[in-house]
Amino acid sequence: MSNTRTYSLADLFELVAEAVPDREAVVCGNRRLTYAQLNERADRLAAYLQSKGVGPGDTVGLQLYNGTEYLEAYFAACKLRAIPLNINYRYVAHELRYIYDNAKLSVLAYSAPLAGEVEPLLRDYPAIKVVLVPGEEYETNLAAAGRDYAVPQRSGDDISLLYTGGTTGMPKGVMWPHQALFFSALGGGSFYRQEGPIKTPEEIAEVASKGYPLRYLAIAPLMHGAALWASLVSLLSGQTVLMRDHVEFSAEQIWDLAVREHANIISVVGDAMAMPLVAALKGHPGRWPLPALKHIGSGGGLFSAHVQQDLRELLNVTVADSMGSSEGGAFGGGAKPESGEGFIKLAPRPDLKVISIERDRFVGPGESGILVRVGNVAIGYWGDEQKSAETFITLNGERVVISGDMAKILEDGSIVVLGRGSQCINSGGEKVFPEEVEEVLHRHESVADALVVGVPDPRWGNKVVAVVSLHPGAKPDAAALNAYCRGFLAGYKVPKEVVFVDQVARSPAGKADYRWAKETAQAKLAEAS
Repeated sequence: MSNTRTYSLADLFELVAEAVPDREAVVCGNRRLTYAQLNERADRLAAYLQSKGVGPGDTVGLQLYNGTEYLEAYFAACKLRAIPLNINYRYVAHELRYIYDNAKLSVLAYSAPLAGEVEPLLRDYPAIKVVLVPGEEYETNLAAAGRDYAVPQRSGDDISLLYTGGTTGMPKGVMWPHQALFFSALGGGSFYRQEGPIKTPEEIAEVASKGYPLRYLAIAPLMHGAALWASLVSLLSGQTVLMRDHVEFSAEQIWDLAVREHANIISVVGDAMAMPLVAALKGHPGRWPLPALKHIGSGGGLFSAHVQQDLRELLNVTVADSMGSSEGGAFGGGAKPESGEGFIKLAPRPDLKVISIERDRFVGPGESGILVRVGNVAIGYWGDEQKSAETFITLNGERVVISGDMAKILEDGSIVVLGRGSQCINSGGEKVFPEEVEEVLHRHESVADALVVGVPDPRWGNKVVAVVSLHPGAKPDAAALNAYCRGFLAGYKVPKEVVFVDQVARSPAGKADYRWAKETAQAKLAEAS
């Protein structure tokens, strides 16, 4: 173990493993690991990596499907003060080269089915010291490694990298010091207790040993920050993380797993995951008895109001939205504002503020601007000083990360989030936030999914265009969709064009790909003209 316990995620996890060694930590397919077993496997992997020359500052790429190996490799990297980072397993060669180059990989762990994309690239990356592929050789190396290695003195300033999805540009690696990540994205040990964040690293053992051993089902891939962070929250609370061992999204398999493993908490990424889950429940009434299920939450994407209501009625559970960002961590949960303006209302918090559009001051009640996080925040983008300077600033002596979300402070100090500033559409001088229009479209019975973008227009500057996929059997009817939207939205927010596609493109975690949506809308409208 480390000489002095710190807010390194490795130290925190080891303290939890010592406190609840026999409690089940993770379940995936046929593999079930206790905390002691998960910690031992991470130790053995750390010993193996160290024997190959891996140490502090080396980057460890995790191009892996969900599985215990993802967590083993993540914690093994942290134990050595190496830098774990996520790699999207859907990426093809060109995208992978960008990540491998940008991250300057020292270690690459990838799932065997991805070999066709990965292996042709490896000859061009001699700096990769170790390649890990879960399977027989991986298990042999762990068994032979033993648990002994030279444990470095860890630090809360050790780094974990989180690459953004790249849906609005090339992916960027957000540099998170472990301590900042723990307190701003993982709750500081306070999500499941009333005493608030822990005061010392050792206190995390009490959080785990005295907390209720809930069972959390991670639906999204761990390569997505919201899913990894939620899993780390559960692990550092002494809970059990349940993972599906199939790659493609299947609502029926997810509900089967929730029943089999008595899931108490499920997290999804907005409507893209929640709507198929609701459809499965409606299509098979009574098939999945879920008395243990108590809560469904969304992070990384917000529920539509009607989807939340369906889940409450079908399952008798609590349902809540939360929001955050790769750069800012978890901003907390909230509900739709009573006024109807914006899409989530956040309670007052000292670390959440709003700055002016000019970024030169914090604004007060009644004013609008850009939502920011202060205090425990990420420190920049890996290898990109220019973009770091645009997003991570200092204002009035405080470290500030700019979320990109437009927001307004109410008189009571609460914050209403209006929408993503980068996606806001200026149409004829009026501002349209895509999320508001998308929520209305998702309510329509024929719509399976929808994204809304702005497309250049000679009259309006930009016109609102919806890219829509339909449920099987539904017929494209742009006029009907527009008429429906007019019942809920001001005229300038109603899509001026509707483009129908077979499937709306999203990341594996369900996040919107607005770049794809805009390119698709422009191409299809050009064809039709």
